[in-house]
Formats: sequence, C-alpha cells, structure tokens
Amino acid sequence: MRIFPLCFALWFCAANTGWSSGTRPPNLVFILTDNQGAWTLGCYGNPDIRTPHIDRLAAEGTRFTRALSSNPVCSPTRATFLTGLIPSQHGVHSFLDPQYMMGPRAYNTLAEFTSIGEVLRDSGYVCGLSGKWHLGANLTPSEGFSFWITKPDGSTREFYDQQIIEHGQIRVEAGYTTDLWTRKGIDFIEANKARPFFLFLAYNGPYSLGPLMLNRARTRHADYYRDRHFSSFPIDAMHPWQHANKNFHNQQVAMERVAAETSGIDDGVGEIMATLKRLGLDENTLVVYAADQGWMGGQNGMWGMGDHFRPTGAHELMMQIPLLFRQPGKVRAGGTDDRLVSNYDFMPTVLGQLGLGGRMPQQPVSPGRDFSAALRGETLNWDNVIFYEMETTRAVRTDDWKYVARFPNGPFELYDVKRDPRERFNLIGQPGTDATRAALAQRLDQFFARYADPQYDIWKGGRSKAKRHTE
Repeated sequence: MRIFPLCFALWFCAANTGWSSGTRPPNLVFILTDNQGAWTLGCYGNPDIRTPHIDRLAAEGTRFTRALSSNPVCSPTRATFLTGLIPSQHGVHSFLDPQYMMGPRAYNTLAEFTSIGEVLRDSGYVCGLSGKWHLGANLTPSEGFSFWITKPDGSTREFYDQQIIEHGQIRVEAGYTTDLWTRKGIDFIEANKARPFFLFLAYNGPYSLGPLMLNRARTRHADYYRDRHFSSFPIDAMHPWQHANKNFHNQQVAMERVAAETSGIDDGVGEIMATLKRLGLDENTLVVYAADQGWMGGQNGMWGMGDHFRPTGAHELMMQIPLLFRQPGKVRAGGTDDRLVSNYDFMPTVLGQLGLGGRMPQQPVSPGRDFSAALRGETLNWDNVIFYEMETTRAVRTDDWKYVARFPNGPFELYDVKRDPRERFNLIGQPGTDATRAALAQRLDQFFARYADPQYDIWKGGRSKAKRHTE
C-alpha cells in the first residue's frame, strides 16, 4: 500500500468534497413532521400544547411566520423539499399509491432528478434517513442516503406495533415509532460524528387524521391532556366542502391525540439537540424544523388538509407550516422573519447556508429562491409571493391577496388577506375586485407557464405519478 503524506491527503479531501483544507462544513439535521400546522406549536402562539424543545429551537434561531407549503399532501411536499421542484415539475401531485412503494411496481419517483441528498453525498457528506419516506421503492436506499430506516407505507394507522423497514427487511416495531425514529437518528449521528453528515429525521407524527384520531394517546403526555380544554381548536359547524375526516370535528379525543403526538415529537427534538451538544457538534450543525404541509383543526369548520375537501382546498392554514432554522453564530438568534417563503425555497436556501449554493441543480430550473442571507441577518431583496397547486387547484398568495383557481370551471376564490386573514369572505364577483383578480390570474398563469413540465402539467392534460383525486 502506498502511503501519501498527510498534507496531500488533506488536499485530496478538500479537492473532492468542496471545502477548504482544515475546515469541516456544517452538518445538517432536517426534522420534518407529518401534517402539522404551525399554529399547533407554542412558538407560533399555541396556548394548549407543550412544545418546549421546539420553542427553544425557535428562540435560539430564526422563525418564519409566513412559510407556506406548495401542496397540501405528504408525497408531493416531500418531493419538493428534497428537489426544489413543484408538483408540475417532479410529477408527484398527491400521496403515492402503496403499489409504488412495495412490490413489483415499486420505483423511486425522484430518480430522474438530483436531490439535496445526492448533492450533499457528492460534496462529501454521509446521508441518513430515519422515518417516513413515501416517495417510492421504500425497501431500497436512494437519493444519496446510505443509512435507511423507514416505513413500508405512507399512511399511519397507529404509532405502536407497526411495520418498519430496516436493513432491507420488514419487521414489527413493538414500541412507539416516534421514539424509534429519534433513537435511530441519534445512532446515525453518533456513528458519523467525525465527518460531515445529513440526517433527514422524518417523523410520521403527529399525523392528525385517520381512525387513530379516535384512539386514546399512549405517550407520557396522555394523562396531561386528558379532558383538558383546548382553546386553540375552534368548535364550529362543519364546512360544506368537508369530504373526509368528518368524524373528528369537535371531538375531544381527537384534540387530545393531536396534542399528545405533537408533544411526543417535541421530546424527540430535545433528545436530538442534547445529542448534538453532548458530542460537541452543536455549533457546527444547521438544524431545520418544518412540516410537510399545514393542517386545520376546526378553523372555519375544517379538519385536515386540501385533499380532504371537495373541491380540493387551498386555505392558508392548510398551507402554513412551521419553519425554524438554528445554527449558533451562523443563523440570527431570537428572530422572526415575515417574508413569504415556500418549501420550494428550502433546497437552494440550505445549500446556500452550507456554502454549496453553486451546486444547486440547474435542470429542471427550480422556482426556489435562496434566502440564506436573511438567516444571517443580512439585507435581502425579496418578492413576497408564493404559488401552490393541488392537481386542478392552483393558488397565488401575495402580501395582500390570495387568488385560488380551479381548472377548468372553478369555483374561484379571492381573499383580501390583510383584512380577512382567516379567509371567511370570498370576494369573487364583488364590485371593484375584477382588476385584482385579473392581475393575480395572469401572475399565476405566467408562473406555471415558466416552470411546469408539459408531461406533468395537469391543467394542460399532463399526467401524475400519483393517483388523482380530481379526474
């Protein structure tokens, strides 16, 4: 074996990983939850649900008050976080059918794109997934991840005695799966503490829908929430567009379950942060906390996300997600940022913060924008607008307005979100609003004309990789 001088070895490492000699790039821990509205967290003003560790993340970092997901369903939003592309670019418009996750028809829906895991792997990071995948071919590690423990499906029936995939095999996890994802995430960090790593800790909680909402919680928080009054869950008449989740409206047991599962995730966040501190990795790790999409728990008489309504929905709280960034000395602490940002901005921003902005894939062109300068407290020019799509439903949100269009014949919605932040009064057809609607409709059309791939553009006859809700 030929022995190379140490200086040559350091130079070779730097030349092939993208960082300068003698400097280790920041680690990345991305904590993503499933079906969680920002409003359910203490740092976003919730008075009922205990989330001290997540609240501390917010206090020690930057909290985005108007982060909106570009879609209201698990698979599309995860694809967007990982690629910087919208559904009409990556082709995953709704949650993925189980046949594409397991069995002879299983395939990786992101295979044609370059994801953040692949960029980081090629930049010298080791990448690990602990938790929900829901993007196809679940048995096989992909997208740059070498450590891989996940679920064989996308939905959550319960959090105990559930099937999981580990080492390419399916087994039953008798314990609490939220704790499992945390524990395996810690194992990954400890095993890779000496090199740059990316941990994708993808909790499948709090979930907040399905039959489990009527089951009593079993976490250590269950007794605390039993029979407690929840002022943050409005008691209201059911909205006429509600299609699914009708059994959970105004139900105490469902509120308790959401609260207990949310606090269970908070426990995991605390353990992850304690591990980073114990290993001396705290200051050199960028931690991001987000949810895949928003969620409603009674507001406007609605329970769930956009796919649970007919027509499919685009309400603000279906879109609003928690978004927190923390890295001591590198991310402004104790701050809030009110600019409108989307999950398609996540990948360019994280790469920018890690010093890898030049490695953002250029094909297809992402609509994502790099706001990492804002994390550092620097001035950043920003166009306050985000775009959203759920199959035939599309929306544009600006500082003052939201416009929702549904192909081909509506219904359409227009809201003055400054005066009506809860979107109670649809202004379509009201005197003096035609010019505003026309301008927003034009902006919506221009965005999708620029970014949508014709093969995945449903408004123009394109297909979806997922089962359609609106045919």
